[in-house]
Amino acid sequence: MIEIQGNTYKLVKNYRNGWDEEAFQERFNDVLNKFDYIVGDWGYDQLRLKGFYEDKNKKSPHESRLAFLEEYLYEYCNFGCAYFILEKEKKEKKEKKEKKKSD
Repeated sequence: MIEIQGNTYKLVKNYRNGWDEEAFQERFNDVLNKFDYIVGDWGYDQLRLKGFYEDKNKKSPHESRLAFLEEYLYEYCNFGCAYFILEKEKKEKKEKKEKKKSD
């Protein structure tokens, strides 16, 4: 689990060892707090972060939903680049876990 700016994230995919916590902490911007998923991809030794919403979020544009991820990786990332996907833990799940710990 990764905690940053009051949110907790779970690493759900680490393709070609793309995950680097220190680089993530340095590049993270509070604009990313609103997204359900954060994808980090590497190109030219630089980490780029992009946020995605859950597919069921119908108010978000198609290209901002997780279903667009494969297309994003193919169109906008270097071929075969290392990348990772973080999933934001839902507030209600986090509260339930904290309650169980206190019981």
